[in-house]
Amino acid sequence: MGVSSWPSDSELDKIKKVVAEMAGVAVNVVRVVVSPYRICPLGAHIDHQGGTVSAMTIDKGIILGFVPSGDPKVLLRSGQFSGEVHFRVDQIQLPKHIAKPNGKIQENHPSDPPEECKWGSYAKGAVYALQRGGNHLKQGITGFICGTEGLDSSGLSSSAAVGVAYLLALESANNLIISPTENIEYDRLIENEYLGLKNGILDQSAILLSSYGCLTCMDCKTKKHKLIHPPKIEMEKKGESKIPYKILLAFSGLKQALTTNPGYNRRVSECREAAKILLKAAGKEVEPILSNVEQQDYTAHKSKLEPDLARRAEHYFSENMRVIKGLEAWGFGDFEEFGKLISSSGLSSIQNYECGKSSSRFSGAGFRGCCVAFVNADYADEAASFVKTEFRKLQPDLASHLDQKTAVVICDAGDCARVI
Repeated sequence: MGVSSWPSDSELDKIKKVVAEMAGVAVNVVRVVVSPYRICPLGAHIDHQGGTVSAMTIDKGIILGFVPSGDPKVLLRSGQFSGEVHFRVDQIQLPKHIAKPNGKIQENHPSDPPEECKWGSYAKGAVYALQRGGNHLKQGITGFICGTEGLDSSGLSSSAAVGVAYLLALESANNLIISPTENIEYDRLIENEYLGLKNGILDQSAILLSSYGCLTCMDCKTKKHKLIHPPKIEMEKKGESKIPYKILLAFSGLKQALTTNPGYNRRVSECREAAKILLKAAGKEVEPILSNVEQQDYTAHKSKLEPDLARRAEHYFSENMRVIKGLEAWGFGDFEEFGKLISSSGLSSIQNYECGKSSSRFSGAGFRGCCVAFVNADYADEAASFVKTEFRKLQPDLASHLDQKTAVVICDAGDCARVI
């Protein structure tokens, strides 16, 4: 069907020149990881419960230029953050957060560097994950990392994209052959164990498994995935396929990392508590996640759940059904029906999962970031202008803090993360 046009040759050249100057090497020896951002049209908030999710990448994301350092030292600079990150891959990396007896998370590194250099946590987390997997790292990297301008803290899983980028770079530098499914697990270790976030595997699965123009379906319980191709698309005169939709991103102006937002981990705990009650009522002793609850057991025993837990369970079971219907609609090219299901998903996220706002679901787990929509490619510019105008009317304070050039962005579908 074609390939993503991101990143452009000029973007790649710029990154390579920076790294070449940092490392004192020729430009042509610099390697580049591209790690795209992702969207989740259907399957919101159910990956951590073993649900089935859908996702696809966009033509925006993280670019990491690097060269093997020739020794265990790591030197990193960022296009978004100040300071330099220095550490060694032959040092044992300990989890950044540890769980206290009351279940809360506390910092495990009281002597961390100043705030501006904490952006290196994901690089250290990648080393931690690879070490946990039994990999012996000898080569560090000298690298420069940057994300698409204006889309940091957008809720498009920039954190997972960063983690995947560091994994691929370190593996390349150390000549490690690691499969995408193994890297899904390694990135989960970065998020869950090193940083203390209880998220599932949706983000890294989309980033590592997606293919241009396809919808990625992931069963988060079995870890099995498949790519759903839309029906044959109208051919242009040049002989290339034309995708009839664009992806519209409207930035809310709300920013907060999930690792510092207690609402995310609280929702995960509530889902597990609901599963525990339902499984006990059904007389089953298995891991308390909602994917282990049969539909008939949920229907028979959902009255035993208190209101908050009932809403979390209702979202899970209804969202799983929306994913199944959505995959069918996508396969038939019924984008209108697919869009209606996305709207229903957003409504359930607001009412049952209780995140987002009264009129929209945010892509950053519902707590901050972008609102996402599929739009007819022929009317994408018109749709973007309408959203930008209406947002300024409804939320003038938030709109005033946005860069109007990136407040609403039109994207194309992307490809998977890879080393160029």
